[in-house]
Amino acid sequence: MGDFYTYFLDHLPDVWSGLWVTLAATVLGSAAALALAFVFGFTAHGGGVLLRGTSRVVVEFFRGTSLYVQLFWLYYAFPLLFGYELSPLFCGVVAFGMNYGAYGSEVVRGALNAVPRAQWEAAVALNMTPAQRMRRVILPQAWVQMIPSFTNLLIQLLKCTPLLWLISAADLTTVVQRMRDRTGETTWAYLTLLVMYFVLAYALTLLMNALERRAKARLGLRTGAAGGPRPVEASATTAGGSL
Repeated sequence: MGDFYTYFLDHLPDVWSGLWVTLAATVLGSAAALALAFVFGFTAHGGGVLLRGTSRVVVEFFRGTSLYVQLFWLYYAFPLLFGYELSPLFCGVVAFGMNYGAYGSEVVRGALNAVPRAQWEAAVALNMTPAQRMRRVILPQAWVQMIPSFTNLLIQLLKCTPLLWLISAADLTTVVQRMRDRTGETTWAYLTLLVMYFVLAYALTLLMNALERRAKARLGLRTGAAGGPRPVEASATTAGGSL
């Protein structure tokens, strides 16, 4: 134990460097996943037949293939086919974005479908354009329903970042693994790694919970005594703000 933590403290710059790579992969990968989730989700919900079909094929492909294989393909096969080598971090961001964006698109599609039909009809009756209906009425209500599922996907993405070790990225897992090799302290190395990932996951959970509370407050929902959300007012004007 003492040998590992002495070595750990002596090499804190390496730990911070690995932590930075892990956070960068998580943040950039989740941003790419969120953007693709909305693109594919909106397309699957309201696009034409060709767009819906294309979106369905892309989503099912990335949901149905292994993230492990996707990472290896981008890092090892892509350069052989196109003659251009991608950095490990970039490969991770692209793979995480496409894989989790595919799962997230189903969250978006399901949340849009869950908005009561009366809300869509009320927005049409108020003579809103399609963009106004989505931005001011539908999306605020759907967004609240998306956040819990997005939180789960974000935590899962964080827990997949150790796969970057397989393509030579110097992430947090790689750094601690090297320390374990140098000191021979397997138990304390992996225990430390478990605690660090738990802290990161818990921090992200708190952040997403705060975002969910803010989204509910803007929509006019509050938490009742039993802990569940209770609507203060449910109408097109509430969802979109004052018209």
